[in-house]
Amino acid sequence: MSSDQRIKGRSEIGEGSSRGGGSGGGAAGGGAGGGVLLPSDSQPAPAAPPQLSRYESQKRRDWNTFGQYLKNQRPPVALSHCSYSHVLDFLRYLDQFGKTKVHLQGCVFFGHPDPAGPCTCPLRQAWGSLDALIGRLRAAYEENGGLPEMNPFASGAIRVYLREIRDSQAKARGIPYKKKKKKRNTPTLKASEETSSFRMHQS
Repeated sequence: MSSDQRIKGRSEIGEGSSRGGGSGGGAAGGGAGGGVLLPSDSQPAPAAPPQLSRYESQKRRDWNTFGQYLKNQRPPVALSHCSYSHVLDFLRYLDQFGKTKVHLQGCVFFGHPDPAGPCTCPLRQAWGSLDALIGRLRAAYEENGGLPEMNPFASGAIRVYLREIRDSQAKARGIPYKKKKKKRNTPTLKASEETSSFRMHQS
């Protein structure tokens, strides 16, 4: 066999191996010269990443949104320079996307939980949504390397702001805020008489 024929033969094997391990590639691999093993043939497929929970997915989106908000400031604000004032500005910025009607002081529906008609009062972010958002961002800040003592989302000013939003919205919408009572783990009694007397004692 001439040298030209040997080069031609080698190039054909290489092309057959690089075409993706089809039937031609398998036949080439069974010859005396051996075929070229592709990574897909020699290594197991990587395991799929675990699917995030709804909470974790929302937390990641919130964190990315806040980071983008800081970048859009003029001048941009680095996360390391973020303070509670930036967080407060972010919460006020979100109000424009709110869907909760908050009646103003002069509105005829102020303090009515079931208004009889439409009004021109603004839409705001509900207090509960903002409170949950701050909880997720507070956790995300520390998960991304922030120090707990420097966490701007845990500032007392943020808690005061949320409390004011809660009280003002409850007053404007006529829906008083009721703090949820923590459930106490009481021992289970077998006898019905003991259970009833225990409840009376508790009351």
